[in-house]
Amino acid sequence: MKSNKFNDIIKNKKVKYAALFIVGLLLGWLIFGGSSGTDQIKSDEEHLHAEADQQVWTCSMHPQIKQDGPGQCPLCGMDLIPMRSSSGGGEAVDADAIMMSEEAMALANIQTTVVSRRNPIKEIKLYGTVQADERLSQSQATHVSGRIEKLFVNFTGETVRKGQTIATIYSPDLLNAQQELLEAAKMEDLSPGLLEAAKEKLRLWKMSDEQIAQIEKSQKVSPYSEIHANTSGVVITKNVSQGDYVNQGSVLFDIANLSRIWVLFDAYEVDLPFLKVGSQLTYTLQAMPGETFTGKIAFIDATLDPTTRTAKVRVETPNTGMHLKPEMYASATIEAPLKQYTDQIVIPKTAVLWTGKRSLVYKKQPHTETPAFLMHEVELGPSLGDAYVIISGINDGDEIVTNGAFTVDASAQLEGKLSMMNQDMGSSGSESNEHEGHNMQLDMTNTKDQEHAMINVRGSCEMCKERIEKTAKGIDGVSSANWDLETKVLHINFDPAKTSTDAISKAIAKVGHDTDKYKADLDVYDALPGCCKYRD
Repeated sequence: MKSNKFNDIIKNKKVKYAALFIVGLLLGWLIFGGSSGTDQIKSDEEHLHAEADQQVWTCSMHPQIKQDGPGQCPLCGMDLIPMRSSSGGGEAVDADAIMMSEEAMALANIQTTVVSRRNPIKEIKLYGTVQADERLSQSQATHVSGRIEKLFVNFTGETVRKGQTIATIYSPDLLNAQQELLEAAKMEDLSPGLLEAAKEKLRLWKMSDEQIAQIEKSQKVSPYSEIHANTSGVVITKNVSQGDYVNQGSVLFDIANLSRIWVLFDAYEVDLPFLKVGSQLTYTLQAMPGETFTGKIAFIDATLDPTTRTAKVRVETPNTGMHLKPEMYASATIEAPLKQYTDQIVIPKTAVLWTGKRSLVYKKQPHTETPAFLMHEVELGPSLGDAYVIISGINDGDEIVTNGAFTVDASAQLEGKLSMMNQDMGSSGSESNEHEGHNMQLDMTNTKDQEHAMINVRGSCEMCKERIEKTAKGIDGVSSANWDLETKVLHINFDPAKTSTDAISKAIAKVGHDTDKYKADLDVYDALPGCCKYRD
């Protein structure tokens, strides 16, 4: 029964046509579409594998870590980030350039700035103190010898007025001079010159003509002499006490008139060329926060302090309210345009790596898909406080690293490329070193009356190499010196008539490097930089 029904279905023409149509579609897909789809899947997989092979992963904190795939840093455990991809259009990356991904730059806080030209203005910071005007300060001295009978000024800092009585002196000499005046007045008819001499003696002791006339009229003498202030101001020094005996000319008080004061700033010798008499400056006082004072430079000291290497710069200012007091701390700012450096490139100080001999910046290589930075040596002009004027080395429009330059340089050192510590480690530098070494060997071969020697010298870095070679070349008779960092062997050419290997070894040991014959002193070795340490 079932077999008959199946045969009826097979004999049905519609079923036959539908089955043939389905079989045709299946065969068409297998013939024309199956291989294409498989090839597309394979192509996509190969593309993904190629991209994975080209991708480099690194640690933002330890750029020396590089892996072919994502993961964690073996040093700090942080997740690795993509560093760079070898694919991408644009200009070829320099062999000595340091490449970093945008993510790595953001995590390391590396910032860049496009440099431009401008007229530089040097901002100079000066620090100093308020001082009394020396021209308004006077010493109050006694004009007669005697004893301080009474003092009307009893402490330092007291204010006095001009003409005020500040002390009374008991003086036997003054008493005798007054008696001589009275005796001379009695003999005026016989010797008028004697009377005039007696009066002049009292005038020299600062007695007025009215006081002298009063003595002649009253015929009374007094052994007491009043000392009057010869200026208004503040007592800054008190040299006597009541009851003290003083001689003629002894200084009782030092009085300073503070109606006008000086502000004395210390200017370093490197800033002096930018300071001129008459230049305007702005200064503030720690005792008066929020207040700003202005003044002009009235005087610049012609000599330097040998200890601080500074010169005094004086600003004069009125002190009408008597708010400015001697020894107050002051800080000033002056902006000096550098006319001789107009239209020059100016870069922030944070962009410059200074090795003592070279000044370096990292410039971003243009037209690269992945950011790449290349070290450039620059010639610095004057310092502007937080910036430098650039004489040469970079051009207008260049993009340089202004924050994080040390991070970029550290990555260059770890990769063995040009950096502030290994100047000759780049690809071009290696070729240059080989070329120079070849020329050196030729020169040593052709030099007459020279001996070649090899000395084992311990060291660990390029700084050691420079120090060892410089010391050896500084010895009279040494024509060439080349220390191999790998073998620790110093090759030297020298004149045996002028020096010897023993003298050379001793000199090298004195600068901190052990040789076969001599060992460096511990104090000298400890003073070497950390990268130069070679002892276990």
